[in-house]
Amino acid sequence: MSPPRSACGAPPQGGAAGGPAKPDPRRPLGARRAVHAWLLVGLAAYALLPWYFQQDLGLLRALPGIFGGGETASGMVQAARHGKPWLWVGLAGLALGAAAAALPAGRAQGRLLVAGGALGLVGLLASGFAIGAQGWSFEVLNATFGELPAGQFGIGLGGALALLALLMLLGAGVARLGYFRGDVFVAGAVLLCSALLLLFVALPVAKSLVGAFVDDSGQFAPGTWAERLGNERVWGLSCLAGGVRCGVAWNTLFLALLTATGTTLMGTLIALYAERGNRHLAKPLNMLALLPIITPPFVVGLGLILLFGRAGIVNQVLEHLFDIPPTRWFYGLLGVWLAQRFAFTPIAFMIMRGVVAGISPSMEEAAQTLRASRLSTFTTVTLPLMKPGLANAFLVGFIESIADFGNPVIVGGQYAVLSTDIFFAIVGAQYDQGRAASLALILTGFALAVFFIQQRVLGRANYTTVSGKGDAGMATPLPDRVRRLCLGLAGPWLAFTLVVYLFAFTGGFVQTWGRDYTPTLAHFRTAFDLQWGTHGLVWAGTAWNSLFTTIKLAAIAAPICATLGLLISWLLARTQFIGQRAFEFGALLAFAIPGTVLGVSYILAFNVPPFELTGTGLIIVLCFVFRNLPVGVRAGTASFKQLDKSLDEASTMLRASTATTLRRVVLPLLKPALVAALVYSFVRSMTTVSAVIFLVTAENELATTYIIGRVGNGDYGVALAYCTVLIVLMSLATALIQFLVGERKLGRRIVT
Repeated sequence: MSPPRSACGAPPQGGAAGGPAKPDPRRPLGARRAVHAWLLVGLAAYALLPWYFQQDLGLLRALPGIFGGGETASGMVQAARHGKPWLWVGLAGLALGAAAAALPAGRAQGRLLVAGGALGLVGLLASGFAIGAQGWSFEVLNATFGELPAGQFGIGLGGALALLALLMLLGAGVARLGYFRGDVFVAGAVLLCSALLLLFVALPVAKSLVGAFVDDSGQFAPGTWAERLGNERVWGLSCLAGGVRCGVAWNTLFLALLTATGTTLMGTLIALYAERGNRHLAKPLNMLALLPIITPPFVVGLGLILLFGRAGIVNQVLEHLFDIPPTRWFYGLLGVWLAQRFAFTPIAFMIMRGVVAGISPSMEEAAQTLRASRLSTFTTVTLPLMKPGLANAFLVGFIESIADFGNPVIVGGQYAVLSTDIFFAIVGAQYDQGRAASLALILTGFALAVFFIQQRVLGRANYTTVSGKGDAGMATPLPDRVRRLCLGLAGPWLAFTLVVYLFAFTGGFVQTWGRDYTPTLAHFRTAFDLQWGTHGLVWAGTAWNSLFTTIKLAAIAAPICATLGLLISWLLARTQFIGQRAFEFGALLAFAIPGTVLGVSYILAFNVPPFELTGTGLIIVLCFVFRNLPVGVRAGTASFKQLDKSLDEASTMLRASTATTLRRVVLPLLKPALVAALVYSFVRSMTTVSAVIFLVTAENELATTYIIGRVGNGDYGVALAYCTVLIVLMSLATALIQFLVGERKLGRRIVT
């Protein structure tokens, strides 16, 4: 029997699941050049760049000292003159790679490349984790080998590039052994993305969870977790017996369940009315759905304070008409729940609208053909087909609620939740990282438990309603009862939402809310004042520094996030390899991890060698990238479903390399997805707070932390003025991108 043939007519090369196959003989020249290039990068990193991280000096000021001082010296000088002999292992790996480059392409070269890359990587990483600034990082090593004459700091640019070069040589060796169809680019991309996910997602989360079982002296003590969390503050149920409050774990869980249920219900009703009730509301509702994306997460809380706070409109009216003195009745569970409902309902609406629009009318018509009423059709056909969307909307609402920091800290009052307790454990007087890690473990457990329950509820049932067959049916109108329910609940809710945002917008234009409603621009001048000095324009406002820093870091993070996300989606859509399911789970893990937990994880993982990044802008950029990475992955996955694989195969048959195919064929067709990922990453980086609240410093203050500081000082006018500027800035950016991208859709050309 003849061997199977691919769509291009060529026999498959094997290794579909990452198994060995013969190297592709059409690309030896490009692979040889890649090996030589990475060898040069590795050697240059060792000889011409500072090996250790220079936080105080900066790269440009450290470069002149690469052949001299112990802090700024290159890797070669560190190993030869400054008592760092363990750094020779990386050069040994590069030497093996150079020896392999002299061999012809084949398995012998592959084995030598794998040996060199693995030797250098394992040796450098092992020494990096084992040796800290004061010597050995573990007492057992100190007792076994004796004290070291010198320690080492975190890896800098030279060390990072050397590790990258060794990783790419390892990938080239794996490809030469026949894995990944012998494609050096694919092998390198898989190893690079896997290494980044392990380093910046799996390692921080794992270290955070392990930190819950480490005592104050740094020793592993499993009983420490129970001691930190086994108290009334965390698990107390005194509120059920007439006490003042329950534990923060129960508070968080109860609030998240209320918020997820409320946002899912309201988002579904609005989506049903938009798609099946009144199509004229589609565009206004889409604009409303963008509000939580383009506004800081605590804007809704500030708007509610202007309505229901002690000096809010409602309390003033009650005092004026009924002599009811103003109180703080709004602050607590009610306030946080309302704020989260307003903030997260539009997200549920966006999820459910796509689900409702995707339901096939032919199924509803079949039920009505069998004499089913519209209400019966809705409850037995339409509603069950919405089950995946309902589960996803509930999951998103639950995770957003438990990860929310801004609203609980603003309107929570005495109602404590895990996110705020984690924050105060890190930045408060106690400074208890172990307690913060223990609380983060509970948050992660809640999120993963709901994720697991969602998967169990959906099971293996098939909910497909859109196929390749034509479907010209008309969507069934909503039953009268359902339509009245949508109007009765969703209508007032939408009106109330607009009122809340209107108050949040206008609060920055009055002198003092609750006492003096004189229109003024004083708050904007405080934050964004511009003056002319003797040397020209002076950025005199107090908010300029935080705004420029936020824009700079978000602008750096957005293209990295979009590029990495689309690369991962391409690997998942177009290649097959061993461990692909675990690779996909790692790429989406950041979505299931609350932002508060990720921020704590970065503090614990990157404040000691070998990756010493705490207090720098780089750690904020990395947090932005990997917090928003699932968005780029999902945007790319959706776009790749519209691209026929024959486009890639045609380029390959014309002897183009994989990198050339990506650059010349795939990337132009993915432009809408790339732009969407860029915009979302930039906007979310500009407005995020929970993931970065622990990472900011005086030198790297962000817009959201500036606003929280103003709220803490009771300066609501300046905070709302800043929020207004952010809303306008994000709206302009979103409108510009939508104008440039338009309504283009990728797909096969239809022959008429």
